Amino acid sequence: MKIEKTSKKKPIIAVAQIKYFDISYSNNLAKLKKFIKKAKKRNADIICFPESCIHRSKVLKKDDKFIKELKEECKKNSIWCIITEDLKLKDKSHNTSILIDRQGEIKGYYKKINLYGDGEKITPGTRINTFKTDFGKIGIVICWDLAFPKLFQRLKRAGTQIVFCPSLWQYEPTAHDKNPKKRETKILRSLILSRAFENIFFVAFCNPVIKSKYQVSYSAIASPHKILNEIINKEGLITAKIDLSKIKKYEKIYRN
Repeated sequence: MKIEKTSKKKPIIAVAQIKYFDISYSNNLAKLKKFIKKAKKRNADIICFPESCIHRSKVLKKDDKFIKELKEECKKNSIWCIITEDLKLKDKSHNTSILIDRQGEIKGYYKKINLYGDGEKITPGTRINTFKTDFGKIGIVICWDLAFPKLFQRLKRAGTQIVFCPSLWQYEPTAHDKNPKKRETKILRSLILSRAFENIFFVAFCNPVIKSKYQVSYSAIASPHKILNEIINKEGLITAKIDLSKIKKYEKIYRN
């Protein structure tokens, strides 16, 4: 796989908290294209969509028509993109993130390691993946992976600067006595900040807006010290310009 030279020190990253199946009952293709264009207008280098973002019920193949159309949209807008869906790879179905580059080419996959509510037909992944882009080195995790610090530590040791976490995060009904969504949002915010601070890198977390009483519609972009941008309980696109040079600066301070 060709490795692209890292050159941009202050990339703009975008997170799309989209509504699911409000344009089409079966898929979100039109919505995904719309938000890719929005991210490009904001000069974003990469856009991340939530987990299970393409189709309501299908397990897709690598050459699926939906993926082909999204690859073409990335090429038209010269933007990187992360889309996540159940994907059939080598006769097994995985909850998979697909990384598409500015030329509309697939640069790699990440298969969700820590499953939670994914169904019996989904096989967990076994390895982390890091990707060199033209703006920095990124890692991808999916949803419940956020609760496993050692996974993020492995990404840090691999030189990751930004971790993207597409998600479809729902709370357990027995977890809260009252105000479940508000309390679960606080937990999510603390997890995102903890993973960023522990490892001294940036974390971008992305949820959808869906019709479910258990869904927590919260997305955020975090630096090692604070939430840079966030969106709660509504559809929208958030962006942040991040300074990757600060990673080495903070490492010198905290790891001497």
